[in-house]
Amino acid sequence: MDKAEKLFLVKTIIEEIELPDYVYDKAKKRYESIGEFLEESELSVNDPHIFSQGSFRLGTVIKPINGDEEYDLDLACKLNKNFSSENRTQKELKELVGNELENYRKSNGIQEELESKHRCWRLEYQDDLSFHMDIVPAIPAQISSQNNIRDIIFEKGNIENLDEIVPNTLFITDDRDKNYDKISSEWNISNPEGYANWFQERSLTRKAETGIKMESKVDDLPFYKKKNPLQRSIQLMKRHRDNMFGDDDSKPISIIITTLAAKTYDGESNLLDALEKIIFNMEDFINREEPRVPNPVNPEEDFADKWSMEKYEHLNLEKNFHVWLEQIKADFNNLFDMRSADELQKFLSKKFAASIKSDILEKRLNFDSGKEKNKYKKIENPGKPWRDNYNE
Repeated sequence: MDKAEKLFLVKTIIEEIELPDYVYDKAKKRYESIGEFLEESELSVNDPHIFSQGSFRLGTVIKPINGDEEYDLDLACKLNKNFSSENRTQKELKELVGNELENYRKSNGIQEELESKHRCWRLEYQDDLSFHMDIVPAIPAQISSQNNIRDIIFEKGNIENLDEIVPNTLFITDDRDKNYDKISSEWNISNPEGYANWFQERSLTRKAETGIKMESKVDDLPFYKKKNPLQRSIQLMKRHRDNMFGDDDSKPISIIITTLAAKTYDGESNLLDALEKIIFNMEDFINREEPRVPNPVNPEEDFADKWSMEKYEHLNLEKNFHVWLEQIKADFNNLFDMRSADELQKFLSKKFAASIKSDILEKRLNFDSGKEKNKYKKIENPGKPWRDNYNE
């Protein structure tokens, strides 16, 4: 395949796994509905703000492989006023938000019970579009303690745009925390807005002639709909990961893939160039010592902290990350080395759970062209659960 054919093929796979716009729009309307409800509730004195985080916010969410699986929308509910860690507990915050979410559930006829998770409340929808919302109660960190939040969070690490990041820092609830039901200034810290801003900055493309990074010209679209090369590359890698591991707890987590990909991406405007660079270079951004994969807006948080925890040792998380990475390297090369449309169709189904008709592939791709030699060893069907079949 020539480069144009390869690009067509990669784009076709991503179109197959991409969420339709109506899913994004419906999810957005639903969390805006919650926000409007809370603004009129007893929480109005706290100036509540609901916003999305995670893959929906970043535009890297993909269709579930199984059509019966739910979509997962991560949200934060930030109370901007009249709640401080100096005189209130995490438990009080979670219950305060939970009470109003329960009122919302009842008033909107949502049948599933509101579920308490460690850090959040889960609101489950079961209608024409099944998904759940995980809503994390939060308060702004900088108004919750006499301590300097800048010193608390950024004592270590070289963080760019510090003055923009610090105001977005949050204190969040976690019922596993030893101070969960006690007055304490030591809450868990999160910064989903800061991370989203960092990711958006990293996703800027650049002109090949000048090397200057540029914003997308589709400025009227929300960021999650722009679909730049970084977003699309992450979507393809996540699909390959999901297809390889299924629901296995040992699979590489999305935040590690997303962070390493964003650090590797250098503004390539061509999707194929971006994807190749990320896949073959992302492991260079894993530190040899802890933190192995630091949060770019909080260097004391290690997204890969479970890799070295004894309680997760049986999952072989670090080894499985490298097993997956070697497999996607091989599959990326093999993708362009198929000899017929039927062979390629089977490969796409097997590796990406993508269903693309062979006649479309036959029409757009030249299967008589010369084949390129693979740079990497071909890996076929690593033995589940992968951790027992790692190629050293």
